[in-house]
Amino acid sequence: MGKGDKKTKRGKIHRGTFGTRRPRIKKKRSAESKIDINNKATVK
Repeated sequence: MGKGDKKTKRGKIHRGTFGTRRPRIKKKRSAESKIDINNKATVK
């Protein structure tokens, strides 16, 4: 149950792999990507 164990978090870190014990961290969308540049404000 150490670095050589494929199923543990420590083993995943050692091997550089991902799985249930060590999921990939999802990147948050930046504020710039949320704002639509092409959408202009319309005046009524």
